[in-house]
Amino acid sequence: MKRLCLLGLLWWSAASAQTLADPTQPPPESRLLPVAQSDTPAYSGPQLQSVLIGSRGREVAVIDGQTVRKGEKFNGATLVQVNKNSVVLQNGRHRQVLTLFPDEAKNKTAH
Repeated sequence: MKRLCLLGLLWWSAASAQTLADPTQPPPESRLLPVAQSDTPAYSGPQLQSVLIGSRGREVAVIDGQTVRKGEKFNGATLVQVNKNSVVLQNGRHRQVLTLFPDEAKNKTAH
């Protein structure tokens, strides 16, 4: 009888453990909602992640995880200007401005 009760208890604990929800999973309701187009960012070129301007003239940008000093090259373009919230890359005649907060820059030009 004890063995039968022990087996029943083991079966019950295994069955109840399988029914527990994973606390790290999103709620089931979230799977029903359509994904908005704005929730999936499209790649729009290199991303400026950080700007460092030192008191002794050191100017550094972190672009796509790569540290680039002013005058150095990133993907064939030269970092020619470092500002508080933006940098300028130049490749021949083509100049590209990268900003730390690209969404805010878009909103300001849209108004």
